Amino acid sequence: MTKRAFSDEIRAAVDASGQSRYAICKALGLDQGAMSRFMSGRAGLSLEVLDRLAELLDLHLAPTRPPKKRNRA
Repeated sequence: MTKRAFSDEIRAAVDASGQSRYAICKALGLDQGAMSRFMSGRAGLSLEVLDRLAELLDLHLAPTRPPKKRNRA
């Protein structure tokens, strides 16, 4: 199984959404250039924009493995 980065998962969700990038940018109030740079892997998006994008695409974050246990002193 190939491990994909979180940003790769978001890019795939944008592509799979069936919505145009223009419509997504318009709904988010995001510059199309910023979206283009993100989709090409040349730049990231702020957490605020990622939150809005996740809401727009109805995405939910789910862990794929249990969190590491912390040692408590």
